[in-house]
Amino acid sequence: MDELDLLKKDWNKQQWNYPKLTYAQIYKMIWKRSHSIVKWIFYISLIELLAGTIINIIFSGDKYWEDIEKNNLEEIITILYIVSYAITFYFIFRFYQNYRRISTTDDAATLMKNILKTRKTVKFYIGYVLISTAITVVGMFGYMIIKHSNKDVESISKYAFDTVDWLKFIGVSVLVLSILLGVIWLFYRLLYGILLKRLKKNYVELKKLEM
Repeated sequence: MDELDLLKKDWNKQQWNYPKLTYAQIYKMIWKRSHSIVKWIFYISLIELLAGTIINIIFSGDKYWEDIEKNNLEEIITILYIVSYAITFYFIFRFYQNYRRISTTDDAATLMKNILKTRKTVKFYIGYVLISTAITVVGMFGYMIIKHSNKDVESISKYAFDTVDWLKFIGVSVLVLSILLGVIWLFYRLLYGILLKRLKKNYVELKKLEM
């Protein structure tokens, strides 16, 4: 039980030895807790960006770019990098905006609205990560099939006529993609889920104060 829960437990008690807490005191505690949660959401997004950049640098060596150039993919890969980082920076900016809004909020109605905006932004971000990952994996599978078929038409030609083999390949691909997306969803569920649950709890408590 945190400090706010302890204060709420004693709020408006009539016993002489317990201080009566005001609306403003309870609101301040909820604001403080919400401010801390949104700040952590912003920090986590920055850590994610830094970690992703480091991983890209590690795996994007000379051989990687040689393969890209050999297959004439420099332009499309560069565009994908720009789009990916632009969207990521957009979400980080939104997280920062949410943090700044809650930092300067001074009434319960606005704070509730900002909490809802923060929760919605995080959900959109998780959705973007899942969708972009799915598109990337599907694109990689498609590229490998096209590249392999260009190298050796005979080795791939049997799949063009064998429906069972095609179904097996598609089934395995869907399973692998589903497992990957499930792991990513679980990771973000643990990473952001706890923070979002606490924000929701703060929202509920604010609604009670407004009644």
